Amino acid sequence: MIDRRALVAAGGIAAIFLLVQLGALALVEPFREAGLQAVEDPQDPTNSALYVGLLLVVTLFMLAAIKFELTWVIRVVVVATGAYFAWLVLDAFGGLLGVPPTIGSAAGGVIALAIAVGLWVHPEWYVIDAAGVLMGAGAAGLFGISFGVLPAIVLLVALAVYDAISVYRTEHMLTLAEGVMDLRIPVVLVIPIERGYSFLEDGPSIGDDTADTDGGEESHDRDTTVEQSPTASDADASGEAATDSDPLDRGALFIGLGDAVMPTVLVASAVAFTPGGVAVSTIGGLPYTVPALGAMLGTFVGLAVLVRMVLAGRAHAGLPMLNGGAIAGYLLASLAVGVDLLVALGVTSV
Repeated sequence: MIDRRALVAAGGIAAIFLLVQLGALALVEPFREAGLQAVEDPQDPTNSALYVGLLLVVTLFMLAAIKFELTWVIRVVVVATGAYFAWLVLDAFGGLLGVPPTIGSAAGGVIALAIAVGLWVHPEWYVIDAAGVLMGAGAAGLFGISFGVLPAIVLLVALAVYDAISVYRTEHMLTLAEGVMDLRIPVVLVIPIERGYSFLEDGPSIGDDTADTDGGEESHDRDTTVEQSPTASDADASGEAATDSDPLDRGALFIGLGDAVMPTVLVASAVAFTPGGVAVSTIGGLPYTVPALGAMLGTFVGLAVLVRMVLAGRAHAGLPMLNGGAIAGYLLASLAVGVDLLVALGVTSV
């Protein structure tokens, strides 16, 4: 018989992924019309290398902040970034709903400020998740219009490799996961699996590296999460797979926001750039292409495999499966509608 908590966990994680994906699709056109494309030539694959380099710099900064006990800096930066992305997203959605620009921008700013205040003074799981979904949709939408399909695929492959190395070999992402977990910021999203769960009561104390999170187990033994950071997987401090406890024994599971964002970049890119001239259609007002739907489906296949392995008590890096599923789904769907493989990859044009 399937454990109810497993269904709740899987459903909650899937819902977050779906909201980020649908939000990113809705934001593709408004972001493009607003001129938010981050690079001059979105088809240049070197953009991916620049982003990976930036990610390494940010990772080193966060690790240094954790090492020198300056985690409050991370919290300030993430809360401020969350407010900014929330404002961008809400402003864009206001335009989609026909709200006058001035009113929409002002209302979005007020709500974004409220989210920032909530993250700072009352970082309960629903505040963190709401901010995380807005951040995730906004980030995926921005990257989607800034990376053509080839750069997006290069980015996803590079990050999948980096995720595997940082979890299974260097293990530095596990250190980062421990640090950000205690800060209650939307880098890590919370999926409650028990009724009445409170992250404020049951989670770690902000800035306390030895906070009790499971009836006496210290934070470095948080081995029952799905994902603890943008790229870190469910593993203990030694990097070994956790098999001595049931992930469902705790009140919540955790997933890195980056694991929802990265495969969604390809979903948004497949709509923004439509390799092979694939038609863009709409469902419920949301734009889509068949290859984009394939990337979405592939992401959920990878997510299902990942969640099943984690719920079995095994630790794994998430992006290899998630990004791999998105790429495979995108390519298979492209081939199904008659797009040549090299065209689908963005290597050649029609």
